[in-house]
Amino acid sequence: MSNENSSSSGALAEVKAKLAETLGGVTLAWSAFREQDRVDFPASELLRCLNAFKAAGFDQLTDLTAVDLLEFPKATDRFELVYVLLNVESGQRLIARTYLNEPDLTVPSATSVWSGADWLEREVYDMYGIVFEGHPNFKRLLLPQEFQSFPLRKDYPIKGRGERHNFPVITRAES
Repeated sequence: MSNENSSSSGALAEVKAKLAETLGGVTLAWSAFREQDRVDFPASELLRCLNAFKAAGFDQLTDLTAVDLLEFPKATDRFELVYVLLNVESGQRLIARTYLNEPDLTVPSATSVWSGADWLEREVYDMYGIVFEGHPNFKRLLLPQEFQSFPLRKDYPIKGRGERHNFPVITRAES
């Protein structure tokens, strides 16, 4: 098992060196959790960092999500935007994270880097209200267009805000 860890740490060292060269001047904070490598980067450098991660071999976006940190005891930011990246050739994964605060919840769309970000960004908007500027088809994916709230935010009431009564009930036969 130690050989596997040393080979993965060698691969990570190569990635770090390549990214340091490509992203000179951008502060990257590296960490690991349960053998998953993580890198935090500033939201202002989102597209630049995502393009650099792709150039460093992370050619697949496997997931994109957000975390509302409102009730986390030591959190200094409101939202964590999480990109799960994969190097298809080596199998190496990278969790790339950036942080956002209200009222500025707008970041550039990653669809220019990975076309698979399309529906993932729409889902994150639906649930958290994070706007992806430049998205080719930015509209609600899971909820009706008229829906005004973002149900995965920690300040969203458990029973909703009365919106369930405002939409027609669709039966299984009608769907």
